[in-house]
Amino acid sequence: MSVKRLEDQLCFVEKCGWADADIFPLPSDASFRRYIRLVRSGESRMLMDAPPEQEKLGAYLDIQAHLEGLGLRVPKVFAADRVKGFALIEDFGDDTFTELLAAAVDEKGLYLQAADVLAHMHAKGSAATKIDLPAYSEEALLTEVALFTDWFVPALTGYVPTQEQKNVHLDAWKTVLQPVSADRSALVLRDYHVDNLMILPGETGLDSCGLLDFQDALIGSPAYDMVSLVEDARRDVDPAVRAAVLERYYSQCPDIDPVSFERHMALLGAQRHAKVIGIFVRLSRRDGKHNYLRHLPRLLQLLKRHLETEALAPVKRAVEAMVPDCWTAEIGKPLSDASGGPTGMLL
Repeated sequence: MSVKRLEDQLCFVEKCGWADADIFPLPSDASFRRYIRLVRSGESRMLMDAPPEQEKLGAYLDIQAHLEGLGLRVPKVFAADRVKGFALIEDFGDDTFTELLAAAVDEKGLYLQAADVLAHMHAKGSAATKIDLPAYSEEALLTEVALFTDWFVPALTGYVPTQEQKNVHLDAWKTVLQPVSADRSALVLRDYHVDNLMILPGETGLDSCGLLDFQDALIGSPAYDMVSLVEDARRDVDPAVRAAVLERYYSQCPDIDPVSFERHMALLGAQRHAKVIGIFVRLSRRDGKHNYLRHLPRLLQLLKRHLETEALAPVKRAVEAMVPDCWTAEIGKPLSDASGGPTGMLL
């Protein structure tokens, strides 16, 4: 962090009246945001530092207000500086689903609470989508799957795919994603998984499940957040839990056709897994965050499973033409020569 950024951060905290608090920086994640817990006299707040060059604090604040209006539990905002990228928000504590699952808290119970939140949001219909957000359009979906060829393929093979190979890959995706690319029926939070879900002590019902990391929301298919929940990039979800989640969701959304919904989950699941594979390699190569590479075997198997279906056969052909043996691939962090340039991979 630059000296100027630190000065701006301290100035914001002082304006909020929390200059005398003890500070506890939280570990960084895949974004450029930083979170610092401020504690004094048994009370706490969370300082969000969202550098304007990389992050969208305005989007976070707008979507936070919208979700709150829908009756969902998001951190309260006590103060914000949209220009400089700071916000003082409610501290939800440390009980993310990830931490609770590691402590052997009931997996099914947690996932059912997450299903209830999605069902509530999707049942709001047009009220949930009545917000000025971009659509999860064909262009957006294709831009994301291009990360697979831009980052994963070169890391695995050592060469950049030709433009012709990239075009074949994108054309295949364009064809298979047509059933979902025009869907504008839901607010899509996009990172709806256990790292961004929390249990709030003392709360009941929907209020007991707190939401984080929703600033990249778009308008698209309701199947997207469901597949990101039950096909997590970072952990294996028990098939029985997956089935229970879908059953719970359908019971609260009677207008949803399960056959069509799960067909769309397969399409968007494949799209998401291809995207995240590219993102995790980019985090390693560009940002030095190599720990995400350990999730690639899971993601490759999830992608492979979807691509084996008839609906996604064109994408499977395009992928295997570029990287025929990618399904059991292992990618390690890059080695560097004396000049700092990548020379190979360390497994």
